Amino acid sequence: MVAANAATVKLASKTTVKKSGTFLGAAVRTQYGAVQVSVTVKNGKITKVTSPVYPVGTFRDQQINSQAIPMLEQEVLQVQSSNIQGVGGASYTSQGFYTSLVSALAKAGLK
Repeated sequence: MVAANAATVKLASKTTVKKSGTFLGAAVRTQYGAVQVSVTVKNGKITKVTSPVYPVGTFRDQQINSQAIPMLEQEVLQVQSSNIQGVGGASYTSQGFYTSLVSALAKAGLK
């Protein structure tokens, strides 16, 4: 009888609680400015990704990031994790986005 209870306890401790909510990642400084990611999770699934903060100080920043940020957000929704490739030509933004994303997903209990 004791062995059966021990097995039940082990199974219960391995169960992961799926969180829901919106989780804001750390603001990550890049050479061109800060990047920050917000992730909305419902029952353990990423349902929305936004970047409320990213470099827009120059026309070039605006040009690069107006394309790169939506691509990065879409990639996260597709892969449902931080396992993203980044965007060519936007390496600083991509790295800042990734680092902030990892921070937000950690708060959500995801990888």
